[in-house]
Formats: sequence, structure tokens, C-alpha cells
Amino acid sequence: MKKSTMRIAVILIVVIFGLVGLYAFLMSRVRSELADAKMTTVQLVLSRDLDRDYPATVKEVVKYYTEIEQCFYNEDCTDEETEALGIQARKLYDQELLANNEMAAYLTKLKAEIKKFKDAKRRISGISVASSTNVDFFSDNGFDFARIYCGYTIRESTGQVLTEGRVFLLRKDEDRHWKIYGWDASDNVHVGE
Repeated sequence: MKKSTMRIAVILIVVIFGLVGLYAFLMSRVRSELADAKMTTVQLVLSRDLDRDYPATVKEVVKYYTEIEQCFYNEDCTDEETEALGIQARKLYDQELLANNEMAAYLTKLKAEIKKFKDAKRRISGISVASSTNVDFFSDNGFDFARIYCGYTIRESTGQVLTEGRVFLLRKDEDRHWKIYGWDASDNVHVGE
């Protein structure tokens, strides 16, 4: 009996090692497939569901908008990706801004701006959104508004580095979401006047 018990034990050990080896092989294969399936920057930006996960603060809205801009101007997007990004950006816009920018005209203008930026061999090398403590909140005609500064660092093909400032104006909508009402170059905005 000892001989048959020994055989059974050896067979069980071999089967267990085989199962462990098979499991390790399958798991390494799954890991390598997951590593190959990394999302691009554009896919990551587009993966945000704004209906479920709308940015909670003025700063977060502008920060997400600038991530979309970086995809427009720094990534090699297909026409479909550019349009999807444009649609995503429009979800951050106030109703009045949307009303003044019909979808087809908006996309045509956007693609022209992107082409012009890329033809000039420019690249956004950095964006800095002001801290949440530097947001200027105010009310006008029963609406809540907020202004926030955003700095852009743009690298030219010549190696020259430019800095541009932009002030975003946001308005709170009926769902209490901050929506982009508009923006202007920081040199053109004079707070308190």
C-alpha cells in the first residue's frame, strides 16, 4: 500500500505543479495583453464621462478643458478624434457660448485653428491653471460667475518659448455646474473696471 500511496502523492504533486504553471502562464499572457492595450492620451481624455463625473470646481473645469486643448494641438488626432474632443469640450461650454457656436461651424473653425498651429510647428509645452484660492467669484444679473487665470507655455519650432495668459469666465448653470462662458487674453481683462 505504501507504494500506491507514494504514486498517488507523486501524481498529485505533478498535477498541482502543472496547474500552477498553467495559471502563471495564462496570467503573464493576460498581463502582456493589458500592457499592449494602453490608452493613448486622447483616449484617456475622451474616457471621462461628464454626465456622471462633471468637474466639481472652476479650476477642475478649466484644467480638463486644457487637457482637451493639449490633445488638439499636441497629438496627432484623426478627424474622428478631433470631432469627439470638440464634442467633449462643448460639454464644458455655457448655453450662451453654445448658442453662438453652431456645431458644424465650430468644428470647421477648430480644425482650421489646429492646422494653423501645427503648420507653424508650435507645441504647448506647459499649462498652469491658477490655484482655487485665486478664483475671482462674483454675481451679475442673478447669475454666479467666476474668473480664473491660465498660463500657457508654447514652444516654437525655432526653440523660442512664448508664454501666453488667458482668463476664463465661467457661469454656474441650473445644475450647479461651472460652465465656460468665454475667455480672453489676460492682457485684455481688467478685473474691477
